[in-house]
Amino acid sequence: MAPGPQGVRLGGRRLKLEAIGLESEHAVSIGPFKMPTLLRRGRSVVFSLNYHLVFVTKYRRRPITNRVREFLKGVFADVCSDFGGTLDEMDGEADHLHLLVSMPPKVAPAKLVNSLKGVSSRHLRSQRFPEVKRALWGGHFWSPSYFVASTGRATLAKVKAYIQQQRSP
Repeated sequence: MAPGPQGVRLGGRRLKLEAIGLESEHAVSIGPFKMPTLLRRGRSVVFSLNYHLVFVTKYRRRPITNRVREFLKGVFADVCSDFGGTLDEMDGEADHLHLLVSMPPKVAPAKLVNSLKGVSSRHLRSQRFPEVKRALWGGHFWSPSYFVASTGRATLAKVKAYIQQQRSP
């Protein structure tokens, strides 16, 4: 990949787009604006893909206590790592969780969600948390639906702050 500026049109003007330093944290400048971002590298790709995911428990029951939340955070971090990504933030309430994950472009969001929900459900069942057993029955922990959005329009700091404020006091 040859380094060098690329042109981009914004508001009818041609602006210079330049990546500065390809270490781990750097700034991308578009014309007079500098945007801090975290770029990651693969063998033949440089990327920054971040997803905001929301998972809801089956029947909107409320089995997620603090210890269940912390257990799930560890499971989600392991699954993200297995896919070559990271779990950057996680929080939520007793009936749903918000996750901010960074993934390489080869990982389809649907496959990631399938693995996150499946693995976490199996691990939760094996732990036999009484609060989970009271609230849910059968082999399902999560609702089959989910929300996913790329975080390209909002800064990561804003998305992280939003997720951190999800838990009711």
